[in-house]
Amino acid sequence: MAKVAFIGLGVMGYPMAGHLKVRGGHELTVYNRTAAKAEQWAAEFGGRTAATPAEAAKGQDFVFACVGNDDDLRSVTIGKGGAFETIGPDTVFVDNTTASAEVARELYAAARSRNAHFIDAPVSGGQAGAQNGVLTVMCGGDAEAFDRAKPVIDAYARMVGLMGSAGAGQLTKMINQICIAGLVQGLAEGIHFGKRAGLDIEKVIEVISKGAAGSWQMENRYKTMNAGKYDFGFAVDWMRKDLDIVLAEARRNGAKLPVTALVDQFYADVQALGGNRWDTSSLLARLEK
Repeated sequence: MAKVAFIGLGVMGYPMAGHLKVRGGHELTVYNRTAAKAEQWAAEFGGRTAATPAEAAKGQDFVFACVGNDDDLRSVTIGKGGAFETIGPDTVFVDNTTASAEVARELYAAARSRNAHFIDAPVSGGQAGAQNGVLTVMCGGDAEAFDRAKPVIDAYARMVGLMGSAGAGQLTKMINQICIAGLVQGLAEGIHFGKRAGLDIEKVIEVISKGAAGSWQMENRYKTMNAGKYDFGFAVDWMRKDLDIVLAEARRNGAKLPVTALVDQFYADVQALGGNRWDTSSLLARLEK
C-alpha cells in the first residue's frame, strides 16, 4: 500500500482515483477545485480530502493529476498552493492530463529541481475506460520512476507503456488522437454512403467489421451513429482541445497532417450545430444535416 494523492476529480479522475483506493488498496487523499466533489468522492470511497494541491501532496509517495489543460496543470503544480510547494524528495508525480509535450518537459525539470520525479501519462479509453479501469496509459519520463509507478497505475489500466523521455507520453497521445480522427471520419462517411445507397447498415458492418476495415470505433460506435445518438463517449470540445495540441506540435516539428487539420475543422462544424458535448462519432451528424 502506498500513500497517494489525486488532484482533479472530473469524469476521468473520479473513477481513476476510486480504482486506486479499491483495486490498489492505497491510502488516498483527494483534491478537487470544487470541494463538494472531493467530499462526495471521500464519502463514496473513503480517504481524506485536502483544501489545496499543496496540502494533498505533502508526505505522499505518489501524486496523480487529471485536469483540463496546460494552464490548469501549471496551476495545480507550480502555481500558488500547488503540489510542487510540498512535494517530497523521491515522490513520483504522475500526470494523466492530456497536455502539451512542452509543459511535460517543463514540469519534469521543475520536479527534478526538487529531487522529485515527473511522469507524463495521458490516457486513452474515455469515460467508460476510466469507469471500468481499462485505460491505456502512455508514459514519458525516467525508467526508474516509471518502474515504481507502474504497479500503482495498473489499478486503473489494462496497458501501461514507457514511450521515452519526458514528453514522449504526450507525443504518443497525440498520435492516438491523429489516428482516431481519421478513423471516425472514415466510418462516418461509410455509414453516410451506405444509407444513401439504401443498404442495411447493420448487415454491412457485420460483414466489413470482420475484414481489413474493422476497428474499435466501428465495433463500438456504429450502432449509436446509425441511430443518430451521440452521448456515448469523448466530447467534441475535448477532441478539439486535443487536436489543437496536435496541430501546434506539428507546426513545431514540421509534420504534415492534412487529414487531421481537415477533421478538426469538421469538428468545428459539429460545434456550430450545437454538438459541443456530443461524442466524437458525431462527425456523421455533420454529413446528414
